[in-house]
Amino acid sequence: MSGIKVALISLGCAKNLVDSEVILAQLASENFKIVTNPAQADAIIINTCGFIETAKQESINKILELAQLKNDKCQVLLAAGCLAQRYGEELLLEIPELDGIFGTNDLHAAAAAIRRSLEGKRAIFLQGEYQASDYAARLLSTPEHTAYLKIAEGCDNHCSYCAIPAIRGPYRSRKMDAIIKEAQKLAAKGVKELNLVAQDITLYGIDRSGRLELPELLTELAAIDGFAWIRLLYAYPERLNQRIVKTMAQLDKVCNYLDLPLQHASDRILRRMGRKLSSKEILQLIAQLRQEIPNLTLRSSFIVGFPGETEADFQELLAFLRLAKLDRVGFFSYSREEGTAAARYPDQISPEVKKERLNRAISVQSEIITQKQKSLVGKTFMAMVDGRSAQNPKIMLLRTEMQAPEVDGYIRVSGLQAKSGAFLPVRITGFAGYDLIGELEGK
Repeated sequence: MSGIKVALISLGCAKNLVDSEVILAQLASENFKIVTNPAQADAIIINTCGFIETAKQESINKILELAQLKNDKCQVLLAAGCLAQRYGEELLLEIPELDGIFGTNDLHAAAAAIRRSLEGKRAIFLQGEYQASDYAARLLSTPEHTAYLKIAEGCDNHCSYCAIPAIRGPYRSRKMDAIIKEAQKLAAKGVKELNLVAQDITLYGIDRSGRLELPELLTELAAIDGFAWIRLLYAYPERLNQRIVKTMAQLDKVCNYLDLPLQHASDRILRRMGRKLSSKEILQLIAQLRQEIPNLTLRSSFIVGFPGETEADFQELLAFLRLAKLDRVGFFSYSREEGTAAARYPDQISPEVKKERLNRAISVQSEIITQKQKSLVGKTFMAMVDGRSAQNPKIMLLRTEMQAPEVDGYIRVSGLQAKSGAFLPVRITGFAGYDLIGELEGK
């Protein structure tokens, strides 16, 4: 089977991307040739997302799009990941072009699935029990100076709207030794920015020792030579205790940045969602974080149109946004996910109302972001070079520690010659939407 060309398309979140990198490393170790262009591949794997309805539809559309290549060079088309884990049998029935599936618990089965498909057999790997080793190798697909590091799998939060526990199972922390060894390998490869991901990073260690061990993990990671930034993504607010906050404040390598999924601000809706903190407690937490960690950048996400959300509930959310003045916000219309508690609630909101509220929420936050962007003009930041703009190669894209990869925009600098991963002082001269415009300090 050596020489078989494989292309992998990764959809969805950064956690899924890490899974894709594990799959790629396994295939490379078994002498499959990795290609980036699906049109050149003998086998194509789509690592799907099944989080919300729009993500499911994107995954299905991508499968159907790539199925057209089976009339050309492609011999094998496989679906992997969340959608395959949850709806694998249905996918095989509805999309006959698919030759097989393997789920989030069976990343190790990629090579076997390709081989079985090439033999003309349907490849189905849905064991339902996580099989990937804590020490599994990865073939990085991110730029060489930045990488994600998954510290746990699954989720125990069981929010009423979310299907992740049903898809990825209970929370399982990786061994700290495995995380440290992987981080050391990443640093040795030249990674400067380490982005910690899990469905809930604040819960790390609880299933192994009964303790929240994120502070100890951060201390170990910060001691590794090579990293300039260690970024925390997906930190649940109810477990963001004083030990974690103080550790962040004390470690220079840990970015003054937190992704804090809040989801709503009406106490009534928060209770229906299964969230633990009230709106008042969330505001108190934000004030505490900003006091303890100067220049903190806060990212969050909110769901509009949750079942039973009244206009008054929605107005509470808008008032919260104006009070909290968060730096980065993502909004989602509620998606009715099969098997979740919220899907059974009788008071579902119409698509028209959800869309209208989504637009209003985005409008309020856009005003806040505009003011925050204006306040940055004239200031100088140390920024990391990400690379050239794909749309305009004359523009170099950089990021500060305020900007997580892929989601928070860039500083756009014209006429700059610099290597990816380099750190440069950049003065902000303006902004365009969520991107900043800058120039090299002293130019």
